[in-house]
Amino acid sequence: MTSLDKPTEDTTADDDARAVTEAALFEAFGGVRGMVETVLPGLLFVTIFTINKDLHWSAIAALAVSLLLVVVRLAMRDTVKHAFSGVFGVAFGVVFAMITGNAKDFYLPGMLYTLGLALAYLVTTLAGVPLIGLMLGPVFKENLSWRTRNPGRKKAYAKASWAWGLILLAKCAILFPLYWWADTTQLGWVLVALKIPPFLLAVWLTWVFLAKAPAPIDVFAELEAQEKAEQKAEEEREAALAQEHGEAPAAGRHRRQS
Repeated sequence: MTSLDKPTEDTTADDDARAVTEAALFEAFGGVRGMVETVLPGLLFVTIFTINKDLHWSAIAALAVSLLLVVVRLAMRDTVKHAFSGVFGVAFGVVFAMITGNAKDFYLPGMLYTLGLALAYLVTTLAGVPLIGLMLGPVFKENLSWRTRNPGRKKAYAKASWAWGLILLAKCAILFPLYWWADTTQLGWVLVALKIPPFLLAVWLTWVFLAKAPAPIDVFAELEAQEKAEQKAEEEREAALAQEHGEAPAAGRHRRQS
């Protein structure tokens, strides 16, 4: 091996780690389709309401397109968790707006959810169990091993959770005053504009922190290796017992299998 081989291998390993991190984040947060499913119902609501000021038609259109996105996912046999979450969010907004008769209340459940999620990121990080780690641990097949066995990774999850919490709090600091002072169309267009950029910023920061962190510990691979080791040890013990009784190991195994 030449002196130039090692940097090449290290670079390849780093590239592989980044690719794995990108794929995991893409899976966890829904990718481009997930972003479309998040934005489209609210965009349709505010567009129709801006044109005709009709709460009922705006709400029905937003709910209908949310249901359509779920149907498309089901038809393609794809995961529906992101589409279903969108349906529930839109449904809560529709019900709330219909009850109060105030079109702005269509956005209120989603705003409250954003505020609660921001606080959850911050509180869990202060408690030593950052929420982003709880979300991504299963995706990386490490579960909660990062808490006690991988301190560098726990630190990266803490940084990412701080980023998510603070970004979402900043978003709430813009939206809640608009809820009280602006009209429905102004609030709606600002909310639509703030759907994707803060999300992309938080995902990018998460990628930066995790790409520099130690590799995840694959607890599933460890369990599989442990099971194989235990099986091999059991076979060796059985072979030793068979030899003590003057039996050929293969014959003993054959009788047990029969």
